[in-house]
Amino acid sequence: MFSKILIANRGEIALRIIRACKEMGIKTVAVYSEADKDSLHVRFADEAVCIGAAAPANSYLNIPAIISAAEITDVEAIHPGYGFLAENSHFAEICESCQITFIGPSPESMKMLSDKMSAREVMRKAGLPILSGSSTLVKCKEDALKVAHKIKYPVIIKASWGGGGRGMRIAHNDIRLVSSLMTAQAEAEAAFGKPDIYIEKYINQAKHIEFQILADNYGNIVHLGERDCSIQRRHQKLLEESPSPALNSKLRKKMGEAAIKGAKAVNYQSAGTVEFLLDADKTFYFMELNKRIQVEHPVTEVLYDVDLIKWQIRIAAGEKLTLNQETLMPNGASIECRINAENPDNNFIPSPGRIEALNLPAGPKIRVDTHVYQGYNISPYYDSMVAKVIAHGKDRNEAILIMKRALDELIIEPVKTTTHLHKQILDNRLFQEGEVYTNFLENIYGVKFDSEE
Repeated sequence: MFSKILIANRGEIALRIIRACKEMGIKTVAVYSEADKDSLHVRFADEAVCIGAAAPANSYLNIPAIISAAEITDVEAIHPGYGFLAENSHFAEICESCQITFIGPSPESMKMLSDKMSAREVMRKAGLPILSGSSTLVKCKEDALKVAHKIKYPVIIKASWGGGGRGMRIAHNDIRLVSSLMTAQAEAEAAFGKPDIYIEKYINQAKHIEFQILADNYGNIVHLGERDCSIQRRHQKLLEESPSPALNSKLRKKMGEAAIKGAKAVNYQSAGTVEFLLDADKTFYFMELNKRIQVEHPVTEVLYDVDLIKWQIRIAAGEKLTLNQETLMPNGASIECRINAENPDNNFIPSPGRIEALNLPAGPKIRVDTHVYQGYNISPYYDSMVAKVIAHGKDRNEAILIMKRALDELIIEPVKTTTHLHKQILDNRLFQEGEVYTNFLENIYGVKFDSEE
């Protein structure tokens, strides 16, 4: 086992990894930007190294600075968390060349999944169902129109690289498609450094279902059930739950087997998530394989009583997976609400600033993952998520009631947050009946996003 690990991240995920390491007897090194000098991950790590200015390009995406920090602190491994460099095969290769273990999949697996177009082709060859769409990157409006006319509207333009909903636009006609094309390319270029886009058939009544997997270096692989991530804004998840009310045992088994099949196709190792779209006819389609721990991993952890971060570390250290698919059984139901410092009443505009009053919910069946404290300044430089509230109940109805109680206790002031929106969703009849889709906010609350207008 490793004796010291560097965490190449910030915020709540950095704290989450530090906690897991401490419980395993592993020393930790935090890296931080100048804007994060007062962050809790800096305080609670055994060592901390400043790696640059506030902008991510100068700090958390600064590979030479991170490697230098790893070398001067003599760590054996680097955990990238999620976001930033977590799915960067070049960074994984550099770690390898410096004889530092990258806690994640191999560079070879990452390259096979490096962009969504490549991943689609790999999974198609492996026998997984994929949505109809362009077989090559779309370069111009003529290419786009040709694909759209073949697969029929509505269609969705997607950035081939990256994630987080950026570089995505929905089109219902030729005019919208042409007008959105250059915007999506420009957004993809700005966000991921590459303007590559492709087009897929868009499913109006789609559910976003993902399966958590764990795979070791010896060919052992299991899935830990699904998470329903259909409540989204700008194609980014807001609320996740497990098990999905849309799946029966037969469909769950079929999708779980497909997830494992997809992971085996790229010789996957570490924790990962295979994401699917599920249509109204209960037909599922491969979307992508996320090569990292997910923001919503606690939903699975509380349901299966499995620490996914610890298993990532064990697998990277060469340990065999001891979990057995036949004995992995969920206990009850769980829900996670992502609390973002955003104003839902004003197009989800970010709400940075100082937290003057803070009260975090507690009590049985509640878990809160956060890095904020009273007096903490929410930075405008990074993701707006400030907390994750996770409720665990004996069934879905109880989990909803526990979450509603927890959100009533949550105080983060004076910044605007998504808390009240989560309360509205939990009270919504359609949500309570499990009738939610990826366009739920637009259809039910009339929310209009800049990208969809």
